[in-house]
Amino acid sequence: MREKQLNRPRIGLVLGAGSARGLAHIGVLQVLNENNIPFDFIVGSSMGAMIGGIYAAGADINMLDRMIEHMDTSLLFDIHVPRMGFIGGKKIASFLSLMTKKKTFSELDFPLLAMATDLLTGQRVIMEEGLVADAIRASISIPGVFSPVKRDGMILVDGAVSDRLPIEVARSRGADLVIAVDVTFSQGKQISINNALDVILTSLDIMGKQQFDLVYPQSDILIQPRVSAYSPRSFEKSREIVDLGREAAKAKIEDIRDKISNFNLS
Repeated sequence: MREKQLNRPRIGLVLGAGSARGLAHIGVLQVLNENNIPFDFIVGSSMGAMIGGIYAAGADINMLDRMIEHMDTSLLFDIHVPRMGFIGGKKIASFLSLMTKKKTFSELDFPLLAMATDLLTGQRVIMEEGLVADAIRASISIPGVFSPVKRDGMILVDGAVSDRLPIEVARSRGADLVIAVDVTFSQGKQISINNALDVILTSLDIMGKQQFDLVYPQSDILIQPRVSAYSPRSFEKSREIVDLGREAAKAKIEDIRDKISNFNLS
């Protein structure tokens, strides 16, 4: 998977935002590995940055699957009196530091680009230097839920605010072929509003739909696990969500192989 292969296109893997639905990225990565589908770098937004970053740091993707399935994810959230977010983020920052082995971007097994949004300018921010855990912490910082991350004069929040599925970034970094994984806008989407977090996450989905409609045709392969019926909070459903990621990836394997083998390198 990670070895450089000659005489093939440069492939970018784009992992989109989606909170708990983003656990489907684990299943997609498993199937790509099992079928020896290569890629040269990952561009991740929010949960896509988290799963992609942990994987690029050398984590066993099958072990990550088992760990998440049996993990009480509520232990990662330090609820406090809100100033800039209900969750301080120290616990999940420690978790990310552990899972990425405190690696910097330069120490990863292959290149990773993590997306965030600067509240001061409203611009998309591409993070590819420094500690990977710090970048992921910024990329998953849902506005109003997680306290934002202050970095280099910016106030950073969730990558989904500005770029839920960063296909254009993959193209700008030289991807000949883009495999994009969307975990938000597949068929069968159901909306359930039960609390403030649902309001925030559903609002982000709505904000991202127009951009998604513009960028998804720019992908060569679009994988859409059928997870949109799950709540973005459904971390306890990880087994089902990962399996749906596997199912969607398996359905695209032959198409991916055809795109790679028929790509004109001249």
